[in-house]
Amino acid sequence: MTDLRPDPRRPIDPAINSPGREGLTGTAPANLYAPGFEREQITIAPDFAPADGQPAWRQDFPIDWPQDLYVERRDFMKFLVLTSAAFTLGQVTIGLQNWYRKRTGQPPMQRIVAVDDLIVGAAVSFTYPDEHEPCLLVRLTASEFVAFNQKCTHLSCAVIPRPAEGSFYCPCHEGRFDIRTGAPTAGPPRRPLTRIVLDIRGRDIYAVGVEERTT
Repeated sequence: MTDLRPDPRRPIDPAINSPGREGLTGTAPANLYAPGFEREQITIAPDFAPADGQPAWRQDFPIDWPQDLYVERRDFMKFLVLTSAAFTLGQVTIGLQNWYRKRTGQPPMQRIVAVDDLIVGAAVSFTYPDEHEPCLLVRLTASEFVAFNQKCTHLSCAVIPRPAEGSFYCPCHEGRFDIRTGAPTAGPPRRPLTRIVLDIRGRDIYAVGVEERTT
């Protein structure tokens, strides 16, 4: 009877689709396979010459799609890393400043809005230095911003910004305040509105303090 057992000394067939080996994986040594290339590194020059035969400038100025896209992705990742690092550093700095301000009894720094999100003549409401104190930020000109506590100094009604008239208006008793200084200009109020001290950092506006005034 003929022995049909395979000879164990014969070379290993790296193909996995040969008879009797369909569906098998991991049976061939890794050194039987040629090393692969990253997709971004596969490139063909217009003259079809090998990479070592191309001029040096092609390394910095690729003109075929795979290499060109590879450079774009690399630069994009650098941009993401640098942007993330700058954002993290800014947040850490603000956190340290708020810790110091709390230790010294000062109100915290609080971001209100981005400069580009507020058009001239528009207003945005916020609370500061806590959620019980409603405030208003108004953009008067391209570079001029003011912020005040929204409570009228007469009976704490909410004032309404009227930039076209240059005033904050209190509908409860017809009170008015100058929109730039917060000083009372009409009606029963006698004390100015409480000013919120602002600080513009980059393209963001922050509330950094409260200025109580009697005149």
